[in-house]
This record gives sequence, structure tokens and C-alpha cells, in this order.
Amino acid sequence: MASLGIIISLVIIFGGLVALFLRSVLGHEVDRRIIFLFIFIAVAAPILFPLTFSEKATEVVKGVFNKVESLPAGSKVLLSFDFDPAMAPEVQPMANAISRHCLEKGHKVIFMSLWATGQALLTQSLQDYILPGFPEKQDGVDFVNIGYKAGNEGVLNVIITDFRKMFPTDVNSVPLDSIELFDDISSAKDLDLVIAIGGGKPGPKEWVLFIGDPGDVPIGFGVAAVVAPQLYPYYPAQAIGILGGVKGAAEYESELMKTHVRFRYMDTPGLRMMGPQTLAHMVIMCFIIIGNIVYFRSRRREKQT
Repeated sequence: MASLGIIISLVIIFGGLVALFLRSVLGHEVDRRIIFLFIFIAVAAPILFPLTFSEKATEVVKGVFNKVESLPAGSKVLLSFDFDPAMAPEVQPMANAISRHCLEKGHKVIFMSLWATGQALLTQSLQDYILPGFPEKQDGVDFVNIGYKAGNEGVLNVIITDFRKMFPTDVNSVPLDSIELFDDISSAKDLDLVIAIGGGKPGPKEWVLFIGDPGDVPIGFGVAAVVAPQLYPYYPAQAIGILGGVKGAAEYESELMKTHVRFRYMDTPGLRMMGPQTLAHMVIMCFIIIGNIVYFRSRRREKQT
């Protein structure tokens, strides 16, 4: 049923595009509302009739995945949820996938946030997506949520020397000194990996500036698509890898499913969102091609007359 729906939608979309092209070639103006209608169909069809594409992880995404995969069990990994609800649709899928991957590999995971809005999103991820798949994991032993702390870059400037000065307790008011996971962690220099998820300020750049470079700690990024191009200069010298937008999340989910059998039936929002995004981009590219063909034909016609 889903396949039939997608085929019918594709026939409607690309059949309509051909009709629009012929209409434009004949010199008729195309109402912009028609364009909006095609974009609506392109986005709605893969949602109503689920369409997913297989993804092959790029090297920049594999940098993060392979680092998590290669670390020995028991490694200390910090994930910082530095984003708000507006950015969440792009970056929360990658945050969930990376968190699951770390717990599956037996790493000791520290969750925190430099954004006030990040703590609520972090709590939601832990309760609804991450921990239900790992009932055997113990709070304070296998993972700990130390939550949000105000101060932006100042927070990083403190934890590079002493975690407890900035985070005396976790979100449940349990002292860090009584948490097993923090027995051999005094500062951020004791971490084996940091993954900054977000893309705003403070965000990945600040993690590199205050933690990665001075502490010689490997840093990975998971950011919104619009931010990713600004961060590519950090790769691979200062960042081990970058997940950019829904595409980066989908690539990470795909790699996780290929590598670990237990994740083949997990929820994959990144892969699901790639259907509408891919189809919409194809329609937009078709409109660009049609527009250019019509433009150059009209110029040629003007020169001839």
C-alpha cells in the first residue's frame, strides 16, 4: 500500500512537472501557488506513505561513529545537549542515536547541557527514547545526568580544571563524590570523548576552544545543517567528525543498524525525515532546471527577434 502510494505520488509530481515545463516553454506564466502545491505533495507523500532511503555514512560522520565504536568498554564519554526546541527536530535524532551507541558499547556516559532549554530535552530523551532500551543500566554507575549550569563558556573554563566546582551534584541532588561513575574523574581532562550536540553559542566552537585544545580531549560535533559548513574547517585536526542535520543523523542511524543487530528495529527518525527532504529537494531542483531552460530559451528568442 505504501509503495503504491509513493508511486502514485511520484507520477503526479513528475507528470505535473513535465506539464509545467511544456506550459513554460510555450510562454505561459506559471502561478506560484502551483509551485507551492508541488512542494506540499512532495513533503506530504513520504509522510502519508512512509518512504525511506538507504544511507551510506560519509567519512566525516564515520569519524564520530568509529571513535565511539573503537573506545574500550568503560570509557568516559560526555554528551552535551546544547540546543533548544527549534533545533531539536534536526539534532535530537542524532543525540538519541549516539547515546544508544555509547550505552551499547558499555561506555560510562555523562549527560549535561550548556543551554537552559537543553535540560528538559535531555530529560525527555533519556525517559522516552534512550533508557527504555537499556533497563539494565544504572544511574550513577553506567550514566549520570548532571544537567544544566548557567555560565556559558565560563562553565567549560571551570570543568577543565575541576568538575565539582561547577557541578557539586547531579540533577537529583546526589553529590558527585558519592557517584561511582565520577570516582576517577576530577576534570574534563579525564574524559575519553566529548560530543557537543547543537550548533549555537555556546556550542561546538566553545567546546573545542575551552576543552578540546587545552585538555587534549577528542571532540565530535552533532549540529544543525545550516551550522555544519562553518565547522568543517575544524575537521579532522580539532574535531574527530561532524554530523550535519537530518542527513548526518540518518547516516549515523544507518551505520548503527548495520553494525549492531539489536538496533535494526529501533525508531529511526533521521531516516524517516530523509524521505520528505529528499523528494522536496528533487522537486526544487526540477523547478530550477525548468526555470533556467525557459530563461535561456526566452533570451535566445529575444536575440533572434
